[in-house]
Amino acid sequence: MSAPLNVVILAAGKGTRMKSDLPKVLQPLAGRPLLSHVLAAADTLAPERICVVYGHGGEILPRAIAPLFAHLDLAWAKQEPQLGTGHAVQQALPYLDPEAICLILYGDVPLTRPETLREMTLIAREGAIALLTVRLANPAGYGRIVRNARGEVIRIIEHKDATPEELAIDEVNTGILCLPAAKLAAWLARLGNDNAQGEYYLTDVIGMAAAEGEKVIPCHPGATWEVLGVNSRSQLAELERLHQRNVAEALMAQGVTLIDPARIDVRGSLECGRDVLIDVNCVFEGSVSLSDGVKIGANCVLKNVSLAAGVELQPFCHLDGAKVGADARIGPFSRLRPGSELAEATRIGNFVEIKNSQVGCHSKINHLSYVGDATVGRRVNIGAGTITCNYDGANKHRTVIEDDAFIGSDTQLVAPVSVGHGATLGAGTTLTQDAPAGQLTLSRAKQMTVPGWQRPVKNK
Repeated sequence: MSAPLNVVILAAGKGTRMKSDLPKVLQPLAGRPLLSHVLAAADTLAPERICVVYGHGGEILPRAIAPLFAHLDLAWAKQEPQLGTGHAVQQALPYLDPEAICLILYGDVPLTRPETLREMTLIAREGAIALLTVRLANPAGYGRIVRNARGEVIRIIEHKDATPEELAIDEVNTGILCLPAAKLAAWLARLGNDNAQGEYYLTDVIGMAAAEGEKVIPCHPGATWEVLGVNSRSQLAELERLHQRNVAEALMAQGVTLIDPARIDVRGSLECGRDVLIDVNCVFEGSVSLSDGVKIGANCVLKNVSLAAGVELQPFCHLDGAKVGADARIGPFSRLRPGSELAEATRIGNFVEIKNSQVGCHSKINHLSYVGDATVGRRVNIGAGTITCNYDGANKHRTVIEDDAFIGSDTQLVAPVSVGHGATLGAGTTLTQDAPAGQLTLSRAKQMTVPGWQRPVKNK
């Protein structure tokens, strides 16, 4: 039986260059905290235990992250004071299974692929130490990988402690490694802090292992962006664009047409069917599903939305918590709020807002209207400027409009009220009582003309 996997995530740093009261690992990438990306990658490896080492920000971090990963039994180890990466991992030792292999990750390195990490766990299960390294054209600031004449890794030297010859090395340490937990504990107990920083370096473990004849096997990521960390707002923005470009490439590989792959933001999950087209500057949040043939116009925002086959969303629409049936046409400048459900072949036009309402198939709300807390039947036409007056100042009330009704322009329906099957409401009506089926109902003030009336003029 292979050794179980334990994961330690170092997330105690302050992130001074972020200039924020928020702990660095809670800064958002693609709409989620940096740390949540690392936890999601670790979760795919089915670890027996995950321990997060935290410090800056105190209990803010556990309170923010734990609800997002309620299915994981996360352990939280506080590092206080913060005396380096080796000292940080020491805080996690009480939570580790000595029979396990231990994968060490960083809460501010969010884009490492699970495939890369899985390769490292396989090496560690064979008893060796897997060390993730990368070659950089500009390695300044990184610890250098020092090899012997046979090309074997013998130690890591931090940038501030390196000689000029060592600074010329372009292979650098990413900090990510995987090794047997029992050996890790023994080496951590021997760490010292005789270095330029006065800290306990985790990297010294590699030198100890090599000195004892342990195998240190370098692994390499598929791309440099997998090991990039975040220390500033500029670096966070850079990783955001890298991540979004990766998402865009994956969507296009599935057959999605992106008018400009550089101008899409996915801040959650986006599932697409065949022949989906997405125009520029669209944002997808939460869980979004686009079925076959869906077309999304420019500058739309979709959050927790499901669009059935053939839906066309014209530019500048905002959908949140909505479900839309096949072949519907929405927009431009439409807003669907939570609880909105549109049946097939509905038409929702410009400057229409719908909230917590169901709209039946082939119904139309084309212009400048608000429909809230309403049930709208099939083949209903709602004219421009119509409002369902659903709120009395304390409670919400429901409006029912049955099949084949025609609602004239500039109509107010004061809920609770219903409009019968096939009924017609004249333009300008304020409906306060139920309108009977098949009949015309209207309420208007008597029109009159005042002879001799003159419009007031300004005094000279």
